[in-house]
Amino acid sequence: MDVIRWCFFFFLLLQTFFFSPSHTQTDSFTSILISQNGLDFVKNLLVNKAIASIIPLQIPRIEKSVRIPFLGGIDVVVSNLTIYELDVASSYVNLGETGVVIVASGTTCNLSMNWHYSYATWLPPMEISDQGIASVQVEGMEIGLSLGLLSSEGGLKLSLSECGCHVKDISIELEGGASWFYQGMVNAFKDQIGASVETTISNKLTEGVSDLDSFLQSLPKEIPVDDKAALNVTFTSDPILRDSSITFEIDGLFTKTETNQVLKSSSFRKSAAPSAICPGNSKMLGISLDEAVFNSAAALYYNAEFMQWVVDKIPDQALLNTARWRFIIPQLYRKYPNQDMNLNISLSSPPLVKISEQYVGANVNADLVINVLEADQVIPVACISLVIRGSGALRVMGNNLGGSVRLEDFSMSLEWSNIGNLHLHLLQTASSSIPSCSQ
Repeated sequence: MDVIRWCFFFFLLLQTFFFSPSHTQTDSFTSILISQNGLDFVKNLLVNKAIASIIPLQIPRIEKSVRIPFLGGIDVVVSNLTIYELDVASSYVNLGETGVVIVASGTTCNLSMNWHYSYATWLPPMEISDQGIASVQVEGMEIGLSLGLLSSEGGLKLSLSECGCHVKDISIELEGGASWFYQGMVNAFKDQIGASVETTISNKLTEGVSDLDSFLQSLPKEIPVDDKAALNVTFTSDPILRDSSITFEIDGLFTKTETNQVLKSSSFRKSAAPSAICPGNSKMLGISLDEAVFNSAAALYYNAEFMQWVVDKIPDQALLNTARWRFIIPQLYRKYPNQDMNLNISLSSPPLVKISEQYVGANVNADLVINVLEADQVIPVACISLVIRGSGALRVMGNNLGGSVRLEDFSMSLEWSNIGNLHLHLLQTASSSIPSCSQ
């Protein structure tokens, strides 16, 4: 059922998410928690979309023979019995140790049907018949589902533990023919019509759960990010069910797209301080990402030689000319006067991300090679090793994600030079004056 598949994605893509260090099990680096508000939102959406997808719902025809004094046996047929309207007064979702329970109560539905009867007389020998239409109203109907949700081979397996539908009351109003005369006769079909409604709705729900299980089994185990990386989204354990929330544990690390090879989980250590996901009373969804997720991405792109940049255009283009550096690096200007430059920046190791409840930190080691552009030649003149340590904080403001970034430490050391020694302390002083920024 398309509506059920669509609703499943809302479990994973509701409004607002928070980042915090993960506290999950050994092979899980990302947790997704759906709060009671999120469950109610999805439940309401699911109920409304499910109703729209099953209406109109056809009920099998019913045939019955009744005996009426002075007339004898009469054959009555109810056909084209169709539910054309369904209204749910209230519904709720509960979580237990073994699964999810969804109950819709106070449900009413309206049906239309054709009725026909016939009987034969022996004096004179002839067949008498009549037919018409009728409207049926079902009131006080309760529908319940009990679902089991387990992890299976990296995916989710949905099972139907119980499914039931109970009809409390039915009223039938006939139209056409001598309907006033046969009203009591057709009322004898109440129990059969009620049982048929219960069976048909239960079968439709069972079919929908089976379709959803097939869909969950077919979900991809990784999500492509680009031509180099994909995100491993295999489920590592059974969902964790609590009184008012459900938590999904997934691997969450980055994989190599070209070889479909997952970076070994043992290469990344989980953050030491555990922290529960607390999306707040008004939030629907909370997401917890361990720092290993970011470090796996950093290691993957570093190994793919993706973290290399050539800087040849900047807002103040005059900075990429030796004349602008004649007082800080005078020997560079004397050897290559008024020559354009570019900067070749490459990371010497994968960035290391650290996450705590207060901030996000990163350590970056990089090599900066100064190149002079002379005619059609690129001449490397010096290489400076950089060690950068920064921190930042993330915060959610309404529907926007904001934060701040601060440079905590910045150091330089000369790896090699073709123009003699460099006064790195001058560069160090200028770079250390970079202010923190926020957004």
